[in-house]
Amino acid sequence: MRVFVLICVVMAPVLAAAEPAPLMASRQPMFALGAAPTTQSTRASLFSGVGVGLMAPPPATLSADGKKVAKQIRDLIAAAEAGPAGYDAVQHGARVKPGKPPTAMTLAQIDRWTRDTPGQPHAIGRYQFIPKTLRWLTARLNLPPETRFTAAVQDRLADLLLEDAGLEAVLRGEMSQRRFMRNLARTWAGFPLPNGQSYYEGFAGNMATMSWQRFKGQIGQILS
Repeated sequence: MRVFVLICVVMAPVLAAAEPAPLMASRQPMFALGAAPTTQSTRASLFSGVGVGLMAPPPATLSADGKKVAKQIRDLIAAAEAGPAGYDAVQHGARVKPGKPPTAMTLAQIDRWTRDTPGQPHAIGRYQFIPKTLRWLTARLNLPPETRFTAAVQDRLADLLLEDAGLEAVLRGEMSQRRFMRNLARTWAGFPLPNGQSYYEGFAGNMATMSWQRFKGQIGQILS
């Protein structure tokens, strides 16, 4: 099994099967790759197999309801983390950007970029995965190094984090909405805690990029 880069996502110790925290050591506002003409600058925080790579991603384990809710939460994550740059977002603090848009890169190419440019942040993609998390997630899904970092791949990786955060449990009424929101905030630094600050406030420049009221209101609507 090969493991590769990780993304700007932070795995919280409270989450099931979580790896050692913190994983979100370098999240800051980001910008899309300048080399991608269709992307825009952004501020923050699988692979279908159709013309994009060698294999399809493993089947999602979310329920039908979970998949619908996950899509809406992913949109909220993107608003907090990547903004309009979307799937091709690269953290603006990376002085040396990849040579092409993230969605056109393989996991091996992202890993090589990460290893060749030490000492800078490497959060990448719509959900701003940092290297450690990306390596961990791709290993869990047994994704080969030739896998393209497509929108579908990024969505599947994000869904895995949502599963870990307790999405199915909160839908079944086995976890409170507040606890689920805290788990999300421990995974994505752009989300706030009730005090309005990021769980990683001040750590490597991290900060919440939306208010607690907006976060609470949006999650409440999504889960209703």
